[in-house]
Amino acid sequence: MRPRAGALRVWAPLLWAPLLSALLCGARPALADLYTVEEDGVVTITTEPSRRARVIAREPERRGRAAKGAGARRAPKAAAAAPDSSDVPAAPGGAPLPRRALPFKPFVDAAAAYYQLPTALLWGVMEVESGFSPQAVSDKGAQGLMQLMPFTAKDMGVRDPFDPEQNIWGAARLLRILANRFNGDVIFTLSAYHAGGGAVSEVGGIPYERTAQYVRSTFNAYQRYLGQRGP
Repeated sequence: MRPRAGALRVWAPLLWAPLLSALLCGARPALADLYTVEEDGVVTITTEPSRRARVIAREPERRGRAAKGAGARRAPKAAAAAPDSSDVPAAPGGAPLPRRALPFKPFVDAAAAYYQLPTALLWGVMEVESGFSPQAVSDKGAQGLMQLMPFTAKDMGVRDPFDPEQNIWGAARLLRILANRFNGDVIFTLSAYHAGGGAVSEVGGIPYERTAQYVRSTFNAYQRYLGQRGP
C-alpha cells in the first residue's frame, strides 16, 4: 500500500536562527529546554514553556536518565567533503554529489518520489550514515548505505542490506513511516531514525546527546544538498 503523504517541515530560519544555531552547531544555549510553538502557520523556538509548546530538546540534566538507558547505535563518522564532487546536484541548486554517490542516484530519485521525501534528505542521511559506502557496517551491526539494523531491514522488506537499491528503498520507507508518526517534523524524524521512535516519544524530543550530534550533522548535510544555507 502506498504510504500516506505528509510533507517534511523545515522551520523558518529567520525566526529562530540564534537558538537553532546553538542547537545544530554544537554550542549549548542556556541550560533550558527548547520548545516549538506554532501559530498561524509560523513555527518559532523558545525556552518558555506554554500549553501550546512542544519540547524539541531537553537540558542535559533532564536528558541524563534517558541517556543511561539502552543506547542508540552510533553512526559512522561522516565522510569529509569530497574533492571528487561531480557536477550533478542532489537537488536543483543544491550541493553537487560526490562521484562515488552517482551510481545510487536512480534509486534515490525513485524511492524519494514514491515515498514523497526530498531527495536531499536521503542523500544527507546516506552521507552521515555510511559516507556512501554500500558495504559499511557499524560497531552496533547496522549495515549498508543507510545503516539499517538487521531487524529493521527485515521489517522494511530488505532481503540484502548490502544491495544499494534494497537498502535505499528500505530506508526511504522507514523515513516515511517516521515522518508520518511525527507529523512531518524533520528534526523528530531524524532523531527517531537514529535513536528509535519509542525513545523520541518517551522524552518528547531528542533523547540522547549522540542523537543530537547525529541530527546536527544530518540536518546540515540535508540543507547543503537541498541548496539552503545551514544554520
